[in-house]
Amino acid sequence: MAPKSEKITFAGADGTPLAARLDLPEGKPQAYAIWAHCFSCTKDIFAASRVAAGLTARGIAVFRFDFTGLGASEGDFANTNFSSNVGDLVCAANHLRENFEAPKMLIGHSLGGAAVLAAASKVPEAEAVCTIGAPADPAHVAHLFQDARAEIEEKGEAEVLLVGRPFRIKKQFLEDIEGQKLEHDIATMKKALLVFHSPIDATVGIENAARIFQAAKHPKSFVSLDDADHLLSRKQDAAYVADVLAAWAARYICSGETEKAAASAVNAEPGTVVVTETGQGKFANTVSVGGRHSLLADEPADYGGTDTGPTPYDLVLAGLGACKTMTMRLYAERKGFPLERTQVTLKHNKIHADDCATCESKEGRIDSIEAEIEVFGDMDAETRRKIAAIAEKCPVHRTLQSEVVIESRHKE
Repeated sequence: MAPKSEKITFAGADGTPLAARLDLPEGKPQAYAIWAHCFSCTKDIFAASRVAAGLTARGIAVFRFDFTGLGASEGDFANTNFSSNVGDLVCAANHLRENFEAPKMLIGHSLGGAAVLAAASKVPEAEAVCTIGAPADPAHVAHLFQDARAEIEEKGEAEVLLVGRPFRIKKQFLEDIEGQKLEHDIATMKKALLVFHSPIDATVGIENAARIFQAAKHPKSFVSLDDADHLLSRKQDAAYVADVLAAWAARYICSGETEKAAASAVNAEPGTVVVTETGQGKFANTVSVGGRHSLLADEPADYGGTDTGPTPYDLVLAGLGACKTMTMRLYAERKGFPLERTQVTLKHNKIHADDCATCESKEGRIDSIEAEIEVFGDMDAETRRKIAAIAEKCPVHRTLQSEVVIESRHKE
């Protein structure tokens, strides 16, 4: 079963029909999450769809919806406010609880981030909350229509341009956002919190992330989005958020089946590696190394997997690359070279044997691994070449190029 997306309609806080989309992973979801979009945005903004795609690839279903009066949802935006947004969020959680499964994670972008912080205590099943570029105070959005504030105060409403579209803002909206006490909600929500924010966010300043983080109780985490913009308009920024969020959330929202699979896999004795299927998706495995370390292995969605971890060939390349960097470090220290760091970039390919001038095989296809080695430090070119050359002698490199005997037996 491939990942799919379903259109859903549910009743908002005032009974208005709201449009939603439920993005489902392959197989049974590990957990459900709700996405709350940014002010004047919709559920289909690039950041929402891209992060949702990343999470569903990792087994997490994502329910994203349009707040009242926005996107495909019915209702009059002018009659909404921050409190009604929080109410819509709670209704979304109720809909999931009644028809699928209660959400274990709440994700909010920009003002949607403030909304999930305010709604978190009203969704008891939620174990984790994530904000992306969120303001610490809902009243922060008032600066978007500061030029019309006098008219709003005098006439009770005014039309303003937001992201190039006209919106009617009423005085009750200003009064509502100015009456919010978000820091109290953050301090008392009793959920794990992950705060994403770009230090160059020109819409919501980085100081907002500091206020949210300071108000929250542990467990809490902060991740810098470096040079990302407020809307995560670059695909790689949204993909990064999805990767980090899925890894972080696994600690708090893993399904019972996943936890059992992981627990059964952590039984490797020193010097052994145990690989156990997790039961999530077609190819996902938990890898236990010597009883001390664990990681996931999987295949990407294009190959029928759920992309919860590196592929088997990725792990082979990782072992080879790590061995090369360690070998270069030992050699440099023994020689007294001022090596700062090394980096190895590897790629695996299948090539035709007759295209390989140094290979013994001349028929069929063979495996080819390309390794690009970079050496950093205050050294001349000749010293760098010596350090790079020693990587060819790392133990894993030699193992891959020598005859390897693999004996498999069936254990009753």
